[in-house]
Amino acid sequence: MKTLLVGLIVIVVAVLGAAGWGVSEYRSALKKPLANTETVVFEIHKGESLKSVAQRFEAQGLLEEKLWLYLLALQQGVSGDIKAGEYEIQPGTTLKGLLDLLVSGKVKQHKLTLIEGWTVKEMLTAMRSTPALQTTLEGIGEENLLAELGLPPGHPEGRFFPDTYFFVRGTTDRKILRRAYRRMEQVLDEEWERRAPELPLKTPTEALILASIVEKETALRDEQAKIAGVFIRRLQKAMLLQSDPTIIYGMGDAFDGDIRYRDLRADTPYNTYVRSGLPPTPIALPGRDSIHAVLHPEDGDELYFVAKGDGSHVFSATLKAHNRAVARYQKHP
Repeated sequence: MKTLLVGLIVIVVAVLGAAGWGVSEYRSALKKPLANTETVVFEIHKGESLKSVAQRFEAQGLLEEKLWLYLLALQQGVSGDIKAGEYEIQPGTTLKGLLDLLVSGKVKQHKLTLIEGWTVKEMLTAMRSTPALQTTLEGIGEENLLAELGLPPGHPEGRFFPDTYFFVRGTTDRKILRRAYRRMEQVLDEEWERRAPELPLKTPTEALILASIVEKETALRDEQAKIAGVFIRRLQKAMLLQSDPTIIYGMGDAFDGDIRYRDLRADTPYNTYVRSGLPPTPIALPGRDSIHAVLHPEDGDELYFVAKGDGSHVFSATLKAHNRAVARYQKHP
């Protein structure tokens, strides 16, 4: 094998010499940076040869002479070892650095961020809008999503952990969703094992449902445990949760930005103004902070809260005090 390699190199050198190139030019090319002054993303297709890759590099103006890449690959014995994928070629990369990169398989990482508080519908829309992600779930209804992913069947809302997921081009949406599902199971199990005692939550799923409500009620992390405390005390006292986000979720596409009196009185599974206890499923993707909050709620005697309009809330222990807060912050002339 070594003899064959040496022979190939001799032949290449002879060809270069016949073309008017010498060893000094080759050595100079090894040290000279490529032509790009900005980061270039270059994709090597599955099964593509080094010859094809070098030709495309030359055609794009990154290499002055494709033969230098051939010769270097032959010298290093890696002419058949380049790996498919997208590569980010930084300014200042040398010919040797380029070959090392293509052989290493350190391909470009894309990312998808699932946002806390998103619904499954919003999550799937974002995934379909991510060009590097291969979409395979078109036409699959939410009611069949978990089964389609080979996961335990059920309602998918809230079952995927909101986080940033890195992937290579061509990764399927199914693979990302399975990762997000397993991550949520892990986080929920960890938080459930460390939960506070005597909570009115019987299962991790109930914790997930309440966490999703807390997630939608406030974007302020330092308020989550306080809001969780309100809901925990309401459950303990068999009071209605009276959470607007649950009504909005139950209305679906019918929600136009306003909750009317008839919406408050509509008897739907997600209307916590008329039905006691928790709704049947989560209403959004809760993050770890909101899950932790419902399993470690803040102590107190507050049973009510109302939005101030700046993202924060006023908390009250009595209905009378709550009504005053509503009159101040929610009712307008």
